Amino acid sequence: MGSGERTLKRSNLHFERALERLPLGVAADCRYWGDDRTFYVKRASGARLWDIDDNEYIDYRLGRGQAILGYADPRVAKAARAGIEVGGVFALATEREFTVAERIAKMVPAAELVRFSNSGAEAAVDALRVARSFTGKDAFAVVDGGSHRLLGAALWDTTHQNWPAEPNPPSGGTGVRGPFDSLIHSVPGNDANGFEELLRRHGDQIGAFLIEPIPVDCASMAADAEYLGNVRALCDRFEVVLIVDEVTTGFRVARGGAQEVLGVRADLCTFGSSMANGFPIAALAGREEIMRRIGKGVAQGSSYAAHPVSLAAADKTLEILDETDVLERIAKYGWRMREGMSQVLVRRGLSHAFVGPPSMSGLRFGESAQSRDRDREKTADAFCGELAPRLHASGILCEPDFGGPWFVSAAHNELCLAETLAKFEHAADATLERLPNAQS
Repeated sequence: MGSGERTLKRSNLHFERALERLPLGVAADCRYWGDDRTFYVKRASGARLWDIDDNEYIDYRLGRGQAILGYADPRVAKAARAGIEVGGVFALATEREFTVAERIAKMVPAAELVRFSNSGAEAAVDALRVARSFTGKDAFAVVDGGSHRLLGAALWDTTHQNWPAEPNPPSGGTGVRGPFDSLIHSVPGNDANGFEELLRRHGDQIGAFLIEPIPVDCASMAADAEYLGNVRALCDRFEVVLIVDEVTTGFRVARGGAQEVLGVRADLCTFGSSMANGFPIAALAGREEIMRRIGKGVAQGSSYAAHPVSLAAADKTLEILDETDVLERIAKYGWRMREGMSQVLVRRGLSHAFVGPPSMSGLRFGESAQSRDRDREKTADAFCGELAPRLHASGILCEPDFGGPWFVSAAHNELCLAETLAKFEHAADATLERLPNAQS
């Protein structure tokens, strides 16, 4: 970070100007951090980015985890430039579609057939459409906390773990209403009995079960492997298509994604732009019997799907992830960062827990830190609310409320780690001066 106290003067001025043409002054809701705290990126390289005020940050958000190799990786950038030379969008196929699909199938056993789209939300919509066609059942079940909820057919608002499985959860937005309400059923995570109860009552209507096994919006609180095994068996028993959302975990937590780590095989699975180091691309993959419905009564695709630039970036990124030790190095950094932060917090008597895989660690505070309930104690919320802005001001970029994970890229190095731990310690001390009751 540059010398002196951080200022957001230029970002604040731009925010006021941007409000004239953009709701909340940004192009997506998650980019709005408050009227005086929203900032705008100037450039990024490796594990660092700079805002328009020239503040420098070590970034642990990484575009919601998508820049897995780090920003502007030269190998991927070179491949993308070659993709530009192909000529643009044709609304026709290219050979590289097969090449990238082959690589995905090699890495993920469940990916027998692959189709491309432009975003994770699009891929989830595609998955639901294909599953409904295959089963002939229109309703579907979802697990609380999945980040796929922004897709139109699954924008719900189920924010607690202690509720019965039920149909018609409240909508998460006033623009989602009407026919969708009767098609969505919500269930708590890690509760196979609750899911079975739902299927006993509505299994003749439910054609798909959509789950994000390591939910990015719940600080990476992973599902239990035993629970997923039971879910797999229940889906088979009640003829429900199991859709595993790997838009964040795919090619990050392991070469075979969360399915490899947790030992479950999806019927359908979705992947995001980690496969292209952040270039816009997504994929729907799955069992051949189900995927063959596409083109035979089920429409899928768009004019921009499998764009030559994104495909070229995906080809190179997946090659690196599959054939080098980059994922092992990312995990090693994640473990060391967790250990260093934990030492800081233990020395200060701060109750906490790290959850999830080391490549996307969730950090939770308070006596209930190990709990899967997303409601946290007021003291823990207050501590997070004070600590995160202090980290941002010092040049460490994490989620503003610690509700999301700390993503690690291949570009995070020893200098990043030393700087991160030193600034984390300083921010923790400054926060405790303000909130001494946060200690155990």
